Amino acid sequence: MGTKQRYRLRNPATGREVITEAEPEEIYLDGESGEPLEVVGKVLPLAPSASRLPWSVENLRFCPWCEQLAQKDLNDCPTCGRRMGPPAPSPKSA
Repeated sequence: MGTKQRYRLRNPATGREVITEAEPEEIYLDGESGEPLEVVGKVLPLAPSASRLPWSVENLRFCPWCEQLAQKDLNDCPTCGRRMGPPAPSPKSA
C-alpha cells in the first residue's frame, strides 16, 4: 500500500510535467533544465491507497456490487469491500 502522496509537477518555462511522490515542504528541480517545478495537483487516488494506478478512464472499472468506480488493479472494491471479478478484456482496435 502506497503511503506517500503522488503529485503532478510542472516546469512553468517548458510545460514539461512529471508525476512523483513528493513531500509538501520540499523544492523539486527539473532534471533537464534545473529549474524549480511547481505543484499542479494531487494524483488520485489519494494516499494511502492499495492501487498504484492513477484515476483515468483506461484504468477504472465499475464494481458489479455497488456500481462505484474502482481501479483495475484491485481485487476488492475500495467502496463496498466485496471481491470483484477479473476486469473485462479491452476491445482490440482494428
